[in-house]
Amino acid sequence: MKIDTMKKLSLILLFFGLVGWSQTETKNSPEFKFDQTTIDYGNIEKGSDGYRTFVFTNIGNAPLIVSDIRSSCGCTIPEKPLEPIMPGKKGEIKVHYDTNRVGAFQKNITIYSNAKTVEFTIFIKGVVVTK
Repeated sequence: MKIDTMKKLSLILLFFGLVGWSQTETKNSPEFKFDQTTIDYGNIEKGSDGYRTFVFTNIGNAPLIVSDIRSSCGCTIPEKPLEPIMPGKKGEIKVHYDTNRVGAFQKNITIYSNAKTVEFTIFIKGVVVTK
C-alpha cells in the first residue's frame, strides 16, 4: 500500500510541475497580431507592381522569431523579418506575386515561428488583367 501512495504522490507532483511549466511557456510566448491576414490585390494589370506588405505586432511577452515562410506556389515569394520582433513592436512580411500570370489567383503564405501558434497562414488574392 505504501508503494501505491508513493506512485500517486509522484503522479500528482508531475502533473502540477507540467501545469506550472506550460503556464510559464504561455506567459512568455510571443504572439502575432496582424493588421490584416488577407491582402486583396483586386484587379491588377499584367506586369504591374506585385509587392505587398503584411504588418503585424508582437503582442506577446517574448521576442518573436520567424524561422521560415513558405508560399503555396513559386509565383509568390515571401520575405521574412531577419531580426527578432520585440514585444510591442511591429514587423513586416513582404510578399511578391508574379503579375505576369493573367487570371484570378489565391495563394497561401505559411509562417513558421516561435509564437503561440507555431504555424500561421496569411493569404493574398486578386485578378491579373491584361492592359
